[in-house]
Amino acid sequence: MTEIAKRSALAKQKSWTTRLANDLRQNWEAYLLVVPALIVFILFCYKPMYGIIIAFKKYRLNLGILGSKWVGLKHFQSFFSSYYFGRLLRNTLTISLTSILFGFPAPIIFALLLNEVRAQKFKRVVQTVTYMPHFISLVVICSLIRMFTAENGLIVTILSVFGFEPVSLLSKSQYFVPIYVLSSIWQGFGWDSIIYLSALTAIDPGLYEAATIDGANRWKQTLHVTLPGISQTIIILLILRMGSIMSVGYEKIILLYNPGIYETSDVISTFVYRKGLEDFQWSYSTAVGVFNSVVNFLVVFLFNRLSRKVSDVSLW
Repeated sequence: MTEIAKRSALAKQKSWTTRLANDLRQNWEAYLLVVPALIVFILFCYKPMYGIIIAFKKYRLNLGILGSKWVGLKHFQSFFSSYYFGRLLRNTLTISLTSILFGFPAPIIFALLLNEVRAQKFKRVVQTVTYMPHFISLVVICSLIRMFTAENGLIVTILSVFGFEPVSLLSKSQYFVPIYVLSSIWQGFGWDSIIYLSALTAIDPGLYEAATIDGANRWKQTLHVTLPGISQTIIILLILRMGSIMSVGYEKIILLYNPGIYETSDVISTFVYRKGLEDFQWSYSTAVGVFNSVVNFLVVFLFNRLSRKVSDVSLW
C-alpha cells in the first residue's frame, strides 16, 4: 500500500511539473510580463523583511544588524508592560472597527444606488464628483479638515446655530474618531465603489427579468438578485479589510492630531513613527511593528477560514 501511494504521489508530481512546463512553453510571454512585478515584490517587500531581526536586538547603527547585541524578547516585553500598550490597542481597534462598521458599507450602498440611475450623463457627473477626493493630496485634505473644524470654521459655525459651543473640534479628544472616520468615508467611498460597480455589470440581466416576471419590485430584486450577485466580491474585500484591522495609517493622524488628544488619537502606527524616527529607538519600534503585522496576519487567517466554512468563499 505504501509503494502504491508513493507511485501515485510521484505520478501526480510528474503530471504537475509536465503541465507547468507545457504552460510555460505555450504562454511564455504572459509569464515574462510577471517578472518585473516579481522583482519589485522581492526587492521592496521580501528583502526588507531581513530587517525584522533588529526587533530582537539592541540595534546600533555603527555595529549593523548582525553586529548588534541580541536581547531576545526584551522589546516586546517592554511594550506589553508599558502604559501605552492598552491605550494604543484601544485607539487602533476603535478607529479601525468604526471605519469598517460605517466605511465598508458606504461604497456598496453608493454602488447600488448609482446602479439604479438611468440618466447616463447625471451618473457620470456623480461618479466624477465622488471620485475627486481620492485624488486630492492628503495634506490638502487634512488642511481642509482643520479649517472646517476650527473655532470659526464652516462646520462649527453650522453647529453653533443649533446651540453647539464654538470650539475647535480637533482640540477635543472625543471628536477625533468621528472626524477621522467621516472624512475617510468622504475621501474614499466614491473610488472604492468602482469594484462593486464592475461586479454589478457581471450579473446576468436575465435574472432581473425573471424576478420582474415573478412580481419582485426593485427592492426585492436588490435583496435577492443584486446582493447575492456581488456577495463574493463583498466577502473577499471584507477579509482583506479585516486583515489590516491593526494598520490604521499614520499619515492622516499625524497631520490631524496633537499631544492634547493623544488619549483617543494615538495609534500603533503613529507610536512606531515617533519611537523610530523621532526618538531613534529602532529596535523597540520594529518590535511594535512586528507585533502589529503578526496580529493582522492572524486576523486575516481566521476570517478567511471562517468565510470558507460559512460561505465557501475565501482567499485561499
